[in-house]
Amino acid sequence: MSAEPVAADTEDGPQPPGTPQPDGAPRTSDSAAGPRGWSVLRPLVLRPLVLRPLVLRLHFYAGVLVAPFLLVAAVTGLLYAGSIQAEKIVYDHELRVPVGKSELPLSQQIAAARKAHPDGEIGAIRPSPEAGATTRVLLSGVKGVDPEHKLAVFVDPYTGKVRGALEQYGTSGALPLRTWIDDLHRNLHLGDSGRLYSELAASWLWVITGGGLVLWIARRRKGSVRRRLRATALPDRSATGRRRMMSFHGSVGVWAALGLFFLSATGLTWSTYAGANVTDLRASLGQATPAVSSAGGGEHAGHGSMPGMDMGGSSGKGGESADVGVDAVLKAARAEGLGNPVEIVPPTGAGAAYTVSQIQRSWPEKQDAAAVDPATGQVTDVVRFADHPPLAKLSRWGIDAHMGSLFGLPNQIALAALALALIFLIVWGYRMWWRRGRAGAFGRPIPRGAWRQVPSYVLAVLTVVVAVLGYYLPLLGLPLIGFLLIDLALGRLADRRGKRAETAGA
Repeated sequence: MSAEPVAADTEDGPQPPGTPQPDGAPRTSDSAAGPRGWSVLRPLVLRPLVLRPLVLRLHFYAGVLVAPFLLVAAVTGLLYAGSIQAEKIVYDHELRVPVGKSELPLSQQIAAARKAHPDGEIGAIRPSPEAGATTRVLLSGVKGVDPEHKLAVFVDPYTGKVRGALEQYGTSGALPLRTWIDDLHRNLHLGDSGRLYSELAASWLWVITGGGLVLWIARRRKGSVRRRLRATALPDRSATGRRRMMSFHGSVGVWAALGLFFLSATGLTWSTYAGANVTDLRASLGQATPAVSSAGGGEHAGHGSMPGMDMGGSSGKGGESADVGVDAVLKAARAEGLGNPVEIVPPTGAGAAYTVSQIQRSWPEKQDAAAVDPATGQVTDVVRFADHPPLAKLSRWGIDAHMGSLFGLPNQIALAALALALIFLIVWGYRMWWRRGRAGAFGRPIPRGAWRQVPSYVLAVLTVVVAVLGYYLPLLGLPLIGFLLIDLALGRLADRRGKRAETAGA
């Protein structure tokens, strides 16, 4: 059987079959050319433009309706990329101290922090990771501090002097400035409901990027391979008007596509609904991130220390040690190879152990963790990052690269460049939509009926793929249904207007 006619590839969108071409000849089907035995594959192999009208209409709807959410995500992401360096400048007094001759025992530093801030309980301790850096004593349950945050007390490790106290959020140790921008980027300061905006943006970013990439590459069909690659990657400076704008829009999209795909994928990994599905999928595949066991051991495990104690070492009945102290715990972790930076979490109750975890999010990552019995100071469990499942490692690397910490300043510059590229792509996209109008009409839409030009078996495959994606990415599937309903409503409205016009003409 022969393939269906394909819409002409023009600047203004798909045209019906038979549209006159520049040489005056109508576009016709090429089904007579080539062997007929594999004509079933021709729409996808020889004639990839069969899907172009459908992709073009999807790209149009998604671009017009989802782009505002992407624009907000890009602008706030740009701010976040700069907040990491800004944080070091704004909080330099709390973060840095003159290098001294030797550091005080960690227990003395904790005691100094507790003397200055006796409220709350000790949630974690982050010893000074390098020369000239302060120690952080993290307090939870402090009045006036967000329950999801901790109060970080900064202590000079050489003198024991408290340099200040600031709210801290997350494992990355974000301080107030970065926390505020992070919340803005993630949920617009609207709580859990606000996270839907960022998940919507991440769910559609890869679709819009992939659709735009297909549309732009499909336009480059003539000439040598080198010429087509050049035309795809570089803008046409000789073009004018809307064509020039489209040329820059397409070229920048090609260069930014890989990074945008990455931002979309990593953004979804810790979103509300898609993130939960990803977590469940990883767990079912045995790729969940392993955690160190915090259960204590030994006959004195029941004497473990509680948060809020000074953790300098205490004695139980008969001279037996009930808590070896944080200094001995840190020494035991060092003996297992857990180098700086680390975070020490005290036992959470009777029978629990200290957990010491490496928290380096830059390359090479340090993510080893160990559990230490508070009664004996013996290491009871160790988890090595090298032993993590592949998907767990990829997830960790992806999130850290998304947050700009994996490769430091170059990572942050790359994120800022991607955010700027996305902003320009969106602005150019809206301008191109504006200039599509004719005779003063604003934003003339892409012609309807593109799906009719796609073979039925291709539509069936696409329907199954979209259904599966919509299940795992609900904020992709639900808006897509909305687009279809809008499209049907506009079609019905256009039909009614056409019938009224015919009646009036008759």
